Amino acid sequence: MKTLTLTEPHRRYNPLKQEWVLVSPNRTQRPWQGQTEKTMTPAALQYDPECYLCPGNKRAGGAVTDAYTSTYVFENDYAALKGDVPEFHEDEQGKGLLVSEGESGTCRVLCFSPRHDLTLAKMSVAEIRQVVDLWTAQAEELGARNDIRYVQIFENRGSMMGASNPHPHGQIWASRSLPNEILAERAGQRAYLQQHGCCLLCAYRELELKLAERIVLQNEHFVVLVPYWAVWPFEVMVLPQRHLGRLQEMTEAERDAFADALQQITATYDQVFDTPFPYSMGLHPQPCDGQEYPEWHFHAHFYPPLLRSATVRKFMVGFELLGSPQRDITPESAATRLREAAARRG
Repeated sequence: MKTLTLTEPHRRYNPLKQEWVLVSPNRTQRPWQGQTEKTMTPAALQYDPECYLCPGNKRAGGAVTDAYTSTYVFENDYAALKGDVPEFHEDEQGKGLLVSEGESGTCRVLCFSPRHDLTLAKMSVAEIRQVVDLWTAQAEELGARNDIRYVQIFENRGSMMGASNPHPHGQIWASRSLPNEILAERAGQRAYLQQHGCCLLCAYRELELKLAERIVLQNEHFVVLVPYWAVWPFEVMVLPQRHLGRLQEMTEAERDAFADALQQITATYDQVFDTPFPYSMGLHPQPCDGQEYPEWHFHAHFYPPLLRSATVRKFMVGFELLGSPQRDITPESAATRLREAAARRG
């Protein structure tokens, strides 16, 4: 059965997280009288004296941002994780109901560029390569610590996705425990390897490349596609063309290609509704707890919320919160829309 002909409600299985998503293409024409969002306005200044992430400026907590000239990383002034939290495990009356543990770690902010107006979509591949290099260095440094089991690198772009500052930047949260999403993806990849004897995302990549229905763009070392099981309207996954588990395993050519893929997809997003595109993006390398992870395939997720236009977003409410994830437009139509946007870039 060709997925492009599916116009009725159906479920799709996500083997990476071992869960289902409801696809409801029949809902695309429903009238919308709900909340609309303000469109994102591109930053006009290369340097904003009021921005605490611009070089040399004083931050809200009193620290002064260095006068940096390239990529820049510093400890988050309002970190969600702290390094001095003691280890403990409590289970009230041993019933497994009121359970808590100490959680330690560190949180850092990574500025992509000293320029206030440069997003990944507007940066050159060479400039993004510097970001990739710093991500890699941070993953290696933090991953070598005995108190760190996972290094989560991510970016929230736009106020719609919770960005508290418009200066293009991402974050690095390194934690003692494995986050929920990583536990789920570890289980999914491990189960697939045990059942099929091969890497889940390697097999999935080859199938997608053969079908070519959900491929958005690719280069020699990376492919960007809309997952068959995507939840967010224009969600994409970035996959390396060979099996690797960590940023540190990339060759120089692969780092360049990864930077190119990031530049292409972020610039393509901005073409979809002719507006700066909000999203949450994150890298998913294997855990850094010293164990072997032959099943783990490095990948990156982009989760953008816009649905119909620059002002109408998808809300994760109701059935999505209480039942299962649900989407209106099919992944195939989203991929077509993204390919068309990429073509407009020239």
